[in-house]
Amino acid sequence: MRRVVCTEFGDPERLVVVEEPTPRPGPGELLVRVGAAGVSFVDGLIVRGGYQVRPPLPFTPGSAVAGTVVEAGEGATVAAGTAVLAPVRGFGGFASHVIAHAGDVVELPAGVDVAVAAAAAESYATLVFAVTRRVTIAAGEWVVVLGAGGGIGLAAVDVARSLGARVVGVASSAEKRAAAEAAGAEVTIDYTGLKDGIRVATGGGADVVVDPVGGPAAESALRALRAGGRFCVLGFASGEIPRLPANIVLLRNRSVVGVDWGDWAREVAGPEGNAALLADVVGRIGRGELRPPVPESAPLVEAGKVLRRIAERRVTGKVVLIP
Repeated sequence: MRRVVCTEFGDPERLVVVEEPTPRPGPGELLVRVGAAGVSFVDGLIVRGGYQVRPPLPFTPGSAVAGTVVEAGEGATVAAGTAVLAPVRGFGGFASHVIAHAGDVVELPAGVDVAVAAAAAESYATLVFAVTRRVTIAAGEWVVVLGAGGGIGLAAVDVARSLGARVVGVASSAEKRAAAEAAGAEVTIDYTGLKDGIRVATGGGADVVVDPVGGPAAESALRALRAGGRFCVLGFASGEIPRLPANIVLLRNRSVVGVDWGDWAREVAGPEGNAALLADVVGRIGRGELRPPVPESAPLVEAGKVLRRIAERRVTGKVVLIP
């Protein structure tokens, strides 16, 4: 097997690819041949040592893959040849093969491509977690998505669209705004004069803001919420954590809601609950309710370059690694 290895926290382009014997699954485990490994902004933070979870060195990044079961260990009931989405406990997804726990994997519905599933795993799980457990979005409401051309942003646009919301996609480039429009945004704007831009686009103010970006745009978007509006904090891709003014939250009964799917999956739901959420995600994709775009792909040896591009916000949509 081949896998990407991080030997020291820092520059992602120091990642190396090694070859070693392919492992055998133990009791309750599966050996999965990776068809595609999802890559996220968080993967880059972990490699740099800038995330709240710091795995012991050396380690292989990556938390979600999709592929085919090659071998089942004793007691594992998933048959060889089954196409699955597989969360990887303790990282290890940037590889040609992974060991997964049988209870964690989700069988892919017919017609769901492994690259699409791997790319959607983290971003769409975050958004489906958000709308089923953290915030309500009603048909006809205006949902504003910051960073709407990135992986998490496009997932937010698609999920909101699927619920009948009217979506405003905010993105920094024409290419990213076009991607947001293709995903279902009714209106797209840039960050210039953001508060007024949102109010004009929505006819008075947003009902929900989805913010994976942070930075100065966050306060502008918060101020553009109408009465009872909900501001969802998903992350800080800009590199700047905003200090949101509490008086603006108080005024007009606005709410600020944290959305951390990873913490919920680890500390609350556990593997069984998370598998149920992932099954919900791929089920919605299989039924055509959600329409993730086909991701860009790159080989394992380019993992570091991909992580750098994502960190610098030079990627539209998602990228997967193809072993």
